[in-house]
Amino acid sequence: MKNWHWIILGILFLVTLVFEFTFLADYDSHWWNSIPAFYAIFGFVSCIVIIYFAKFIAKNIVNRDINYYD
Repeated sequence: MKNWHWIILGILFLVTLVFEFTFLADYDSHWWNSIPAFYAIFGFVSCIVIIYFAKFIAKNIVNRDINYYD
């Protein structure tokens, strides 16, 4: 991953934190809304899980031996 990808990801994370504490501060209809920055952390962790799961699938399922179909 290139450096500018990490910079954009960090900026999106910070913007999400700002929105979380400004616009969604009064919205607490679920128990997870009482956890500060829950949606930002949940989204970040979900992205990491998706990346590693995709790498696992690509390595173990999609990438086959050259003579697999022979």
